[in-house]
Amino acid sequence: MDRYEKARDYHKRGFNCCQSVLASFADLTGMSEQECFDIAGGFGAGAGTGELCGAITGAAMTLGRLTPVDPADPVGSKKRTVALSKELQAKFSEKFGALRCQDLLGGGKFVPDERTPAAARMGLTGHCDIMIVTAVEIVEEILNQRG
Repeated sequence: MDRYEKARDYHKRGFNCCQSVLASFADLTGMSEQECFDIAGGFGAGAGTGELCGAITGAAMTLGRLTPVDPADPVGSKKRTVALSKELQAKFSEKFGALRCQDLLGGGKFVPDERTPAAARMGLTGHCDIMIVTAVEIVEEILNQRG
């Protein structure tokens, strides 16, 4: 099972979007699935407010975990992580035109297109599944660019 399938499987099992994205990267972050589920538990549905999409939050958590803080340079570390988070959000917004869970949910079901290659390959139509898989895809793109 690849990372995209894992993320979708977590969601199908009842985990929220944030948990599903973060746990799909457990092998890279060094966190256990359980730790991912625990930490991300309160961030689904825009942390329950309909604000920032949980898939984005899980992706930002992943990037943060993979960009360790340098205690000798906490400000510089924070700037690096925030830059990655902004890149993630820009790419996500470019694909979907929104970052807010509530706005994204308003779209209902839709068919992915060339902007969402992994979701299209998997034949997904549910909006959360598409957001989750696309967030995973964007994190992988960013990580591949970083080497």
